[in-house]
Amino acid sequence: MPFALTDAPAAPAEATRRLALLLESTGEGIFGIDMAGCCTFVNRAACEALGWRVDEVLGRNMHELIHHSRQDGAHYPECDCPIFNAFRRGEPCRIDDEVLWRADGSLFPAEYSSYPVIEGGEVQGAVVTFVDISARRQAEALLRASHDELEQRVAERTAELRELAHHLEAMRETERKRIAREIHDELGSLLVALKMDIDWLARRVGDPAQREPMVDKCQRMGGLVDTAVDAVGRIITDLRPSILDHQGLWAALEWQAQEFQLAGSDEREVVFRMHVAADVVPPEGGLAIAVFRIFQEVLSNVARHAHARHVDIRIDVDAPPAPVLYLQVRDDGIGAAPEALNDARSYGVLGMRERAAHFGGRVGIESFPGRGTTVRIVMPLEASP
Repeated sequence: MPFALTDAPAAPAEATRRLALLLESTGEGIFGIDMAGCCTFVNRAACEALGWRVDEVLGRNMHELIHHSRQDGAHYPECDCPIFNAFRRGEPCRIDDEVLWRADGSLFPAEYSSYPVIEGGEVQGAVVTFVDISARRQAEALLRASHDELEQRVAERTAELRELAHHLEAMRETERKRIAREIHDELGSLLVALKMDIDWLARRVGDPAQREPMVDKCQRMGGLVDTAVDAVGRIITDLRPSILDHQGLWAALEWQAQEFQLAGSDEREVVFRMHVAADVVPPEGGLAIAVFRIFQEVLSNVARHAHARHVDIRIDVDAPPAPVLYLQVRDDGIGAAPEALNDARSYGVLGMRERAAHFGGRVGIESFPGRGTTVRIVMPLEASP
């Protein structure tokens, strides 16, 4: 039987036999060490795991035999060994991030425990139990690899969905531009021509008896045409503000702020400030549209939900070579709970953040019930996808 017990106190033979049987039946490696760190007993599982025979282990310094080096091959000083500290300092331990060495020079990751043996109030040595956790480490590595692969797939899928969302948004903007142009070219010109014809009729009514009612009718028709022209212009602007294409982003942002101010009640005060560093050319294309639509969404939310009496709008653009746009809208309205802004169903907020993120920007929102809302947009202007 590969088990030995030295310097053991006198005990009945049956008790010794049962103890030996118990140690041999466990699947964990178990060995004892004296105050010099030398092996006093060892069980079958320990010998099989380490590749040593019992007679090759008994009396040997166990740190020098199985714990002499770290995983990278560096020397492991005996004074740092947690196993020996169990009897030298009275510090029991349980370690699962070290390795033990076999007789053939190979190593294996191990989980071990070391507890001092106390007799008559004096520490006599320590008992060490250990298990080979190679299978556990392999399972953990596979789990990490699976987790990393899953994260990579999620990231790739998220990037694909964001790219698709950006593509769809670009298509919507293109379609809006086309519809706005057709409304302007077709319906707008027809309404103008109709108004001109009505004015022509009003000037040429021949029958004096019918002249006054005819003129009144033409004037009412002209008023309806004027209203239709205004409505067409508003629809065109909502679809695609021409100022964004003709005068650039800076002019479009200022115009949108003025429109917001004019559309508000007399009780709402709007303060608008914009500073653009010299030589910063307004961005074009998708980046300009993204900034403008985010700004529109912010002002729309203030108008519909905030019930604010004061709105402060500030836009600053840093100088080259790496210009960055900082846009802040602060109101003193009713505010909102932070969890409401982070809700997965807050599609307006999600849309703003996705628009900004696609171009390397970010949208931050601070809001609390009864304390107003502050929206900050930071957007780099030099590199757009």
